[in-house]
Amino acid sequence: MMAYLGKTREFLLHLDAPEETFQQAHSLRHSTTEAEKKLWSELKNRKLNGLKFRRQHPIHYFIADFYCHEKRLIIEVDGGIHYKPTVKEHDENRTAEFDRLGITVIRFTNEQILKSIDKVLHEIIAFITTQSRPSSPSP
Repeated sequence: MMAYLGKTREFLLHLDAPEETFQQAHSLRHSTTEAEKKLWSELKNRKLNGLKFRRQHPIHYFIADFYCHEKRLIIEVDGGIHYKPTVKEHDENRTAEFDRLGITVIRFTNEQILKSIDKVLHEIIAFITTQSRPSSPSP
């Protein structure tokens, strides 16, 4: 592994995720929803703006549906269960933890992906483009 500031690249990519999280992520890769399959077909192999996305990616104690390390961006695909108050609260806490780690989370519903994949992809590209701009104009 390549060292970076005394930390391994693997550590930076997964933020010291425990082995159990890797095992759970591996299991989740074999039980994806139709919406996840559809979005993955548009993200894999650097199809979206040449960016590398990983699916069911372990980060710290969590698993991101899709993760772009270069942009420090997580894309979550939410089914109906995410409307339940306890699950919604868990999602909010999880998003806050990712924010603390310097990772942005954007969410789409299964319905958005299944019915309007082009719009979803446009929103992702718009978000990435906005996040990529320098904070102040160059002289």
